[in-house]
Amino acid sequence: MPKPSPAGAAGLLAWYDRHRRVLPWRAAAGERADPYRVWLSEIMLQQTTVATVGPYYQAMVGRWPTVEALAAAELDAVLHAWQGLGYYARARNLHRCAGIVAGELGGRFPNSEVGLRALPGIGAYTAAAVAAIAFDRRATPVDGNIERVVARRFRVTTPLPAAKAELRRLAGTLTPARRAGDHAQALMDLGATVCTPRAPRCPHCPWRARCAAYKAGDAEGLPRRAAKQGRAARHAVAFWVERVDGSVLLRRRPESGLLGGMMELPSTDWTETPPNAAAIAGAAPLKARWRPLPGLVRHVFTHLDLSLALRAGRVAAGTVAPAGCIWARLDALDAHALATLTKKSVGHALQARAGALSRGRRGAAGARDRSA
Repeated sequence: MPKPSPAGAAGLLAWYDRHRRVLPWRAAAGERADPYRVWLSEIMLQQTTVATVGPYYQAMVGRWPTVEALAAAELDAVLHAWQGLGYYARARNLHRCAGIVAGELGGRFPNSEVGLRALPGIGAYTAAAVAAIAFDRRATPVDGNIERVVARRFRVTTPLPAAKAELRRLAGTLTPARRAGDHAQALMDLGATVCTPRAPRCPHCPWRARCAAYKAGDAEGLPRRAAKQGRAARHAVAFWVERVDGSVLLRRRPESGLLGGMMELPSTDWTETPPNAAAIAGAAPLKARWRPLPGLVRHVFTHLDLSLALRAGRVAAGTVAPAGCIWARLDALDAHALATLTKKSVGHALQARAGALSRGRRGAAGARDRSA
């Protein structure tokens, strides 16, 4: 005879069976989950919303429907498909992980948390999510939605992030031995649709009678969060180098670190204060007559605010690209893996270029008028 479900899991699963969200990566009721699709979606969903990920996921699965197909893809193609999702280390690790699973593991994902955590890009949360959802192991993934549900269910008042360990422990006490994957997805759905950050819909919650925060009347105030520290400010100068044949110079960033492996405009280092003339001259990728472009490109990362000034220059048609750089045609920039920052910089330079051309035409027309 099966043991009773802990802490109301049966009621939550019954609610899930009636109200489960239809998501492109989620197996239908009664269907077996595809580990590749579960893993792919969980990597894509890290630090990104369901609404944002949907179209990207559909495109990725349409292009690479199996882990073998993804492993065989060029990294540049994967990075290009990832454009706009940010945190590009995820895409690099996704490709590395696919190569290991398709090659060393014969196309089969490990079915345990320990085995999954040995793969690139898979941390504690992702390993638990894949183990539970794809293999129905008794594992407990804890994302932001689940943290919120558990903090309210047990009325945990310790602010995040200090409360994370306690919330993971408490979440584990809720996980049933059977249907652990459905239970995890039920908690995610509960947090996304009922136990929302603002104005939680407590009357519709299957755990209302068990929820300590609901009984105390302070559900909306949980979980508490420690005050955020301000982002660091960084400054740099990027170089817009055009060749007279209609190409622009791009540089590949190092594989490790921020925006790793993506293409960018060559630039100075990102520093706490704006780079001085010597630093700008030393970072210039080629010899050219550099002119400053008006305005700044501003971009916000999770941990820093970047202010980017641009210098523009033109070089001869036969100019060879420096090491680590390529010439890319302006009308084919979309073929390259460009981070959002680079797209902003390109747009800023093209707008300044168009403005200069327009001013030049107006000046020429005025000179003709005066000479007539």
